[in-house]
Amino acid sequence: MIRETNGIVIRDAKIEDAARLCGWWNDGDVMAHAGFPNGLGTTVAKVEAQIRRNDRNRVHMILYNGIPIGEMNYRDMENRACAIGIKICDSAYQNKGLGKIILSLFIDGLFHELGYEKIVLDTNLTNTRARHVYEQLGFRKVRTNIDSWKDQLGRLQSSVDYELTKERFISYLK
Repeated sequence: MIRETNGIVIRDAKIEDAARLCGWWNDGDVMAHAGFPNGLGTTVAKVEAQIRRNDRNRVHMILYNGIPIGEMNYRDMENRACAIGIKICDSAYQNKGLGKIILSLFIDGLFHELGYEKIVLDTNLTNTRARHVYEQLGFRKVRTNIDSWKDQLGRLQSSVDYELTKERFISYLK
């Protein structure tokens, strides 16, 4: 899938993206919100293998004015549903209003190009900025999971599960 608008491009990850993805995924500052304050500890070879698999879990690069700024993914589930994740990894591009547009572009493609009928995601309860963006896009909170998992440092974490249907989707594309 390739999607673009206003200098934003979302495209399938390529083998040549593996080193950058590996760097982001091993960066504790980038991955802390996902419970990995020490990073994932992955290798370029493992990331390359993930990109090559072309399976039910697709990794995409986010570019802004030609600069790689983050990544997103979707994982195919049953009943025409998928789970998504997004990270704007370059902190210089965070809190600039790009998240709503990037997600709108991606979600629009998932619904209209790939035929999904429901999108699900989860996020850390403390990630209030992301939760606000998801809710602006029409995601409905399904449940809150209090102290449901431990991060790499053994700290209990809570998460919020969300879902979105085509009918509830509020796009921020112009």
